[in-house]
Amino acid sequence: MRRLRAPAIDFGAIRSELGTPPEFSPEALAEAAAAPAESTRTDLTDVPFVTVDPPGSRDLDQALHLVPDGDGFLLRYAIADVAAFVRPGGALDRETTGRGVTLYLPDGRIPLHPPVLSEGAASLLPDQVRPAVVWTVRLAADATPLDVRIERATVRSRQQLSYPEVEAGARPEALTALEAFGTVRAERVLERGGIDLDVPEQEVERTGDGGWRLVLRAQTPAERHNAQVSLLTGECAAAMMLDAGVGLLRTLPPAGPADVERVRAVAPGLGIEWPSGASPGRVVASVDAADPRGAAFLDVAATLLRGSGYTPFIGGVPEQPFHAGVGAPYAHVTAPLRRLADRYATEVCLAVAAGAPVPTWVLEALPGLPTTMAGATRRAGEFERAVVDLTEAVLLAERIGEEFDAAVVDVSGEGKSGTVALDDPPVWAKCAGPGLRAGSRLRVRLLEADPTTRRVRFGRA
Repeated sequence: MRRLRAPAIDFGAIRSELGTPPEFSPEALAEAAAAPAESTRTDLTDVPFVTVDPPGSRDLDQALHLVPDGDGFLLRYAIADVAAFVRPGGALDRETTGRGVTLYLPDGRIPLHPPVLSEGAASLLPDQVRPAVVWTVRLAADATPLDVRIERATVRSRQQLSYPEVEAGARPEALTALEAFGTVRAERVLERGGIDLDVPEQEVERTGDGGWRLVLRAQTPAERHNAQVSLLTGECAAAMMLDAGVGLLRTLPPAGPADVERVRAVAPGLGIEWPSGASPGRVVASVDAADPRGAAFLDVAATLLRGSGYTPFIGGVPEQPFHAGVGAPYAHVTAPLRRLADRYATEVCLAVAAGAPVPTWVLEALPGLPTTMAGATRRAGEFERAVVDLTEAVLLAERIGEEFDAAVVDVSGEGKSGTVALDDPPVWAKCAGPGLRAGSRLRVRLLEADPTTRRVRFGRA
């Protein structure tokens, strides 16, 4: 098999084409460098929190301590207290509202907050005393919350771990119950009809010689277990806000019966078993994404999770508060360094828990946040897709006319066109038919790979 070179790639054109926010103003930088606002805080520096993130991360939003508690679990989850640093109506507040989210590129990030804050004073770095918002949740054996508290506190993380380190066996006290909790929680989500599409993602990473390569990466068990901690916290936040009749939910309407039936109808042709009475989530969880037919099925099943958005509400509850992926009402509250909406939802929960009025600056912002976050999320998706498209085109630019092994992941036009997934490199691209059949394997010939247009196109060999 021919080895691909690891080319140098300039991602600057993507920044220019899609547009990036201007540099932070001196006023915003000054606010970010200022000391956090004084607040009454519980001292939780004796709790041995740890963080678990991708290798090399510096913007650490979360630190956890999750241990057995009788037959159940005790979770303490510290979230960076970004609101302590951002003055409502100030320069930093205005500029983060214009950004919405942190944008990630292979050669660097475009942060939501200045690095002095997101990778410094507000980040839950190890052995640093930090202001945080701490969720304390006692759970039954089936991961049902029994008691939920949220408070401002000071914390000190003991250790910064990466997912590979946890996979390799790192088990400090704080992670004693992570695997058991994550397993039980995942089952609970399936029981109530949630759908977790754990599909491997294309990622661009640097090689040892300074070039770039494309890899297909699935979540590790440690990542899936850790994600369940965040999802649980988001559910607790949503329940708290719904009880109070004010807040900001992350919503996704359940798929209609016709949509479910359409996905069910393609399962037999792709060799996917759909037992009588099984929910879509159960079927999705049973599928091997590494199998071409499984990948094709998951591509179809992804249509069941369309229509997500943010739903604010004041003085009542929304008509549709549900998130179909989670199988329950849900809110974003665990990544405020990287996602704007989390700061506002967290402040609602703090006020509700304290029996205090929700701050006026939060209430005034809630109605406009769906538009802000929709634009920011769309931009993040555009950057991600452009980076992968460019990398695919550069990797294949010198291989026009070569043949590759591939699997068909979707079809259109009665099999006259579709999308194929190459075995190596892990490229997904358009392919001309005829006779394409979802889930089938075939040889394809590279017809076009243009880094300028970032277009890659194949035909049947």
